[in-house]
Amino acid sequence: MKKQKKKHMKTNIGLLIFGTILLAVSCGPKDELSQKKTQLAELKKSAAEMRASIETLEKEIAQLDPAFAQENRKAVLISTLTPSSGKFEHFVEVTGSVLSKKNVNISGEVSGRVQEIIATEGMRVTKGQVLARIDAEAISRNIEEIEKQLELAKIVFEKQERLWKQQIGTEIQYLEAKNRKETLEKSLASLKTQEARTQVRAPFNGTVETVQARLGELVQPGTPMFQFVGDSDLFVEADVSERYVGIVNKGDAVAISFPSIGQELKSKVSAVGAIINPNNRTFKVEVVLPAQAEIKPNMIAVLKIKDYESASAVTIPNYLILQDNKGDYVFTVENNTSKKRYIKRGKTFKETAEILEGLTGTEVLVDKGFREVGDNYAVNVAK
Repeated sequence: MKKQKKKHMKTNIGLLIFGTILLAVSCGPKDELSQKKTQLAELKKSAAEMRASIETLEKEIAQLDPAFAQENRKAVLISTLTPSSGKFEHFVEVTGSVLSKKNVNISGEVSGRVQEIIATEGMRVTKGQVLARIDAEAISRNIEEIEKQLELAKIVFEKQERLWKQQIGTEIQYLEAKNRKETLEKSLASLKTQEARTQVRAPFNGTVETVQARLGELVQPGTPMFQFVGDSDLFVEADVSERYVGIVNKGDAVAISFPSIGQELKSKVSAVGAIINPNNRTFKVEVVLPAQAEIKPNMIAVLKIKDYESASAVTIPNYLILQDNKGDYVFTVENNTSKKRYIKRGKTFKETAEILEGLTGTEVLVDKGFREVGDNYAVNVAK
């Protein structure tokens, strides 16, 4: 029994030793990894504390020593550009409307019933072309009657004239015959004029905008029958702010664009209003237009009136200009360092600013990144 117990105890001890060895083998690398992770966390914490201490010391030293701050500031990545030199033009841009001095209502000149309407809306006609006819039957009858009376009056006059030349008859008979003939001639001419007016004609070349008359309608003198627009004498009328009084003048060059048809024309200011509209504080400007088939009355037009020009100007993009209490300034690049330079700005047109003082046109300006730099900042120009 004792031998069996000893043998059993030896077996248990062996198994325990084997288990301990196996556990030690299996847990050894995990303990080492855990130790390394703990060590790394401690080092990171120390590095963070060290970086914070370094930053604090740098700030404290920078406050005491500005030169140190400039030397240790990180270079700002930027792009650059150079000012442009050359012709600079400034324009006043206003929106106007195309009008016509020959936009008229055509009316009947005699009384009568509309007998025929020839014109249609949108029809292009030439000067003198018949647009409509008014019943002229009564006038025609009067013409026939006067013509017969005139025929007899001419015969009587001719006979009286021959007798008068032969000194036969009295002078009063001759004069009465002559007066009768001439009166009838004038009456006939008047009736023929009235007959001609029964035909409504185009006063000039143009387009029939609207037809207001109706077939069979009774019209009176002055009754509108057609709205008619001429091809010529088109102009653009626009309202210009009163701050341009004395700047925009008659004869100034104008660029006219028509957004609806994508067309541009060149012209000049033909008239400048002398009165300021108290409602919107503007004055009228007129610009004559050359005859163009595509341009129609009431079309929208954009006027660019040149009010300033410089043959040799230094210009830069307007967005580069910054301001402080002293005035406008830009940043230039000198020896990889940004420099603050004050300028005097002139006129600005389409995001381009004229520089009157401060730049010669040979400088290198900070473009992208101009808001990230300051005076005497180290910069790195992107390539």
